[in-house]
Amino acid sequence: MTHARIARKTSTGLSLDVDLVISAGLTAIYGPSGAGKSLLLESIAGFSTPDSGRILLDDAILFDAAARVSVPPRRRHIGYIFPKLALFPHMTLERNVAFAAADWPRLERHRRVAEMLDRFGLTPSASVRPSAASPDQQLGCAIARALIGEPKLLLIDDVGIDELLLSRIRDAFPHPILLATRDLDLCSAAAGELVLLQAGRIVQRGPTRTLLDNPESPEAARLLGIPNIFEVSIAALDPARKSSRLEFEGFSISGPYIPGHFRGARICIAVRADALRVHPGPTAGLENCIALQLLRTSERLRYVRMEFSGGISADVPRADYARLKDAQAPHVEIPVEALRVL
Repeated sequence: MTHARIARKTSTGLSLDVDLVISAGLTAIYGPSGAGKSLLLESIAGFSTPDSGRILLDDAILFDAAARVSVPPRRRHIGYIFPKLALFPHMTLERNVAFAAADWPRLERHRRVAEMLDRFGLTPSASVRPSAASPDQQLGCAIARALIGEPKLLLIDDVGIDELLLSRIRDAFPHPILLATRDLDLCSAAAGELVLLQAGRIVQRGPTRTLLDNPESPEAARLLGIPNIFEVSIAALDPARKSSRLEFEGFSISGPYIPGHFRGARICIAVRADALRVHPGPTAGLENCIALQLLRTSERLRYVRMEFSGGISADVPRADYARLKDAQAPHVEIPVEALRVL
């Protein structure tokens, strides 16, 4: 088991306070700049010393503030891919990789270096220095160097890695991986576990798909980029029909049944922008279809975000937006199944 329970205050005002169990496979730490992702990885690797807490790797104590134990980074059996890669500029790519394999006998070292260079496509460029290598070659070299010593845990700190390269790393590395990133698509595609970090604290953690579909708090929903977060009042509850009536911003909509609450209680709900449906005008028979005023639009890579009165935002495909942009009386449909109670 790998377990980090640490607290650390920095001169910049960040207060890191986490209790994290790192599971097998790939765990992603997701959060904005300044959330404490790098500080967490540096603390686990031994490059930053927590003020208090304990760090275990396979039940071996790496750090214990109370017992004044702090194993040096080189003895922690942890591979670390730094944000700036930290390659030795005076060495070739091959020598950078070989440097991390210095403890192996000569023949074994040569074999391992050749294998790593080949695995990450570095053999043709092995004799060049980092300054003459492409960014992809530099990143491949940093990965090969981190893996060649056979660490028990791999830390990857927001280096612009993609899904394909992560897959190659996982093929070469059977132990836990902790990835710090600001790429939510990468988390969704590659991580088995997702940890949301905000201002040095864990907001939510769990299986990635479950967490993405079910944020538990407004803070978690905001971190996941959900723009539609509302405080609503429960106007009615119908356990027989497993439904509720919710009121907010002058609107009344149907929602799922909300156990453990009473009529009149105030709760928060979240709705993903891509779950909303926009119609050019009134549509008979549709539930939760509200007439709204279009305030502004903004172009995104794969869609157009339409922002309406009431603080409601909808993401629509470009083809749909082409028929909606001139609508005089747009209506926004809020599907009941899209509502998430926080």
